[in-house]
Amino acid sequence: MNMPRTALVAALTVSQILGWGTTYEMPAVFGRAMAADLGLANETAFAGLTVMMLVMAFLGPWTGRQIARHGASKVLALGSALMAAGLATLALSTGLVLYAVAWLILGVGGSFALTVPAFAAVVEREGRDARRAIGILMVFTGLSSAVCWPLLTLAGEALGWRGALLAAAAVQLLVVLPVHLAIGRIAITRSDEDRAADAVEPLDLSRRMAVVAFLLIALSSSLSSLMTFGLSPQLLHILELSGATPALALQLGSLRAVFGISARAVDLVLGKRTSPITTGLAGSAMLTASTLLLIFFSGTPSSLLLFTALYGFGSGVSALARATMALSFFSASRFARQSARLALPQNLANATAPVLMTSVIDRAGIDAGLVLATLLAATGFVAILGLAVIARKGRPISPLAGENGKSKA
Repeated sequence: MNMPRTALVAALTVSQILGWGTTYEMPAVFGRAMAADLGLANETAFAGLTVMMLVMAFLGPWTGRQIARHGASKVLALGSALMAAGLATLALSTGLVLYAVAWLILGVGGSFALTVPAFAAVVEREGRDARRAIGILMVFTGLSSAVCWPLLTLAGEALGWRGALLAAAAVQLLVVLPVHLAIGRIAITRSDEDRAADAVEPLDLSRRMAVVAFLLIALSSSLSSLMTFGLSPQLLHILELSGATPALALQLGSLRAVFGISARAVDLVLGKRTSPITTGLAGSAMLTASTLLLIFFSGTPSSLLLFTALYGFGSGVSALARATMALSFFSASRFARQSARLALPQNLANATAPVLMTSVIDRAGIDAGLVLATLLAATGFVAILGLAVIARKGRPISPLAGENGKSKA
């Protein structure tokens, strides 16, 4: 990777780690303290995350239009300013109303500063070759909690949760905002042919096939999110109900993150020898196998370790497939808008998943929760099989193709 590409990935890595770490990951450190000081129930305090994800979901399509109109760098910069405003409002909140307003602002800021515009910034500069850079970015972004939890804890001990959030707001303004503005000045040298290829569709799909492909991508990614975002908050509880001691459950829970990051790294190393469809099939197959294993063979340390490995690897590669699947079916020039449209069902799934899975496990038992998770993963696998069929039917288009999609050669 040359210097401009390295600078681009490094800049976005910093912004995404700090962005996710100080917002979505932050209540794990301060959620209960905020609830106690504001006189809120714990579940009300943590519902701020749901508010944030819902706002991000509904703003997704509009965000895509803004990226197409103004460029990813300006949208990311505006997101940083809004994140700072949201964190400052949260720090100054004295009750439920201002607390809710803060999470609404963070939702708007997250729509502009997290994931979709970051990936769009890569695709703007890399075109259809952006998959490797996105993979590298996702490997490091997966460390957001590992980086920010200790920093937030130290800041909280020194300044209290309000002071820590004001410090996080200052970081958004003094560190992340300049980084996002600098991204606009990072130019990656590409040939005219490469730039022209950004507007060429990777597959020769009819309008109907393209619509079906979009719907299948939305379905598979939403089901994957429902399963993984639903199980992850309950993972330690699920492991204990399946026979693990609290100590073993904690060890396995820590390993899950390692497996997830490792899976993304393995997919990155494989590079062009794999594809988002192959990655998605492998991920959904491993997720399905993980819960089936726990249903039929729970109770032994070896089965629990194998479950954690399958779930960790499966969730890791599935996340990468969700991020890059659109590039397999739509041109690089349309990536930002299509990804932002896909963010609507994905973020709705992210917001719904923890409540849904918790309710099922608490009311119907661990087996019912595992069966639901298996059905979600297996249905996602079938949806990606449908995408594989569409990709096989769609004839790859030459980079020299004209506007009508037919090759000039």
